[in-house]
Amino acid sequence: MNLVELKRITIISEALLEERLLADIRRLGARGYTVTEVRGEGSRGVRASEWEGNNIKIETIVAPEIALTILAWLSERYFVSYAVIAYQETVEVVRGEKYV
Repeated sequence: MNLVELKRITIISEALLEERLLADIRRLGARGYTVTEVRGEGSRGVRASEWEGNNIKIETIVAPEIALTILAWLSERYFVSYAVIAYQETVEVVRGEKYV
């Protein structure tokens, strides 16, 4: 079995940004993604009401150069104005051709 080393980008944000973030990561080169609802506490505190909607976690596996492009885009466009965090991890995947 061959494993291919790629990057998993994880983005946690306000749910209202979901469609916009998904469109951005697809446009920047991601071929797929997984979205889940999440909760937690961070530098902006715990959400006190449901009217804002839940938080989401978007995960995508991409080539290293695309990971850097996505992280740079998020940093430039979202970090200042929205409750968005993002990070990358190195992962080893089976059928690596599905992701690049």
